[in-house]
Amino acid sequence: MDTVDRKLLALLRKDGRASLSALAAELNVSRGTVQNRIERLTRDGVIAGFSVRVTEADDPHAVRAIMMIEITGQKTLAAIKALRGIPQVRALHTTNGAWDLVAELHADNLVEFERVLRGIRAMDGVSKSETSLLLTTL
Repeated sequence: MDTVDRKLLALLRKDGRASLSALAAELNVSRGTVQNRIERLTRDGVIAGFSVRVTEADDPHAVRAIMMIEITGQKTLAAIKALRGIPQVRALHTTNGAWDLVAELHADNLVEFERVLRGIRAMDGVSKSETSLLLTTL
């Protein structure tokens, strides 16, 4: 990934519905360049999908959490790839200390949240996790 790819991803995070033309103008590249880069980033698994984000105030049933994850052995890269493919994982971070990864989770409701949580905990290589629900954003 180069600087244009990183800027493109930042623009898509801000507005996943932005037109190719608008993205191209913002990046100062051609529309075809933007389209080719999005296709490559999607094919390579960097872009796992596109989704709609609803403001918290408009969705009182949404569940947000931070999940700390410990990975055993040499399975970190496989775990990262699998976690990136889960739409409810909004961000994924490496960290130091007792935990290997920190995932920001967003689910539409508790049923979906529990399903995602169980799925992550059952992943090959995930040996331990700790999850904290986010209650109020200050």
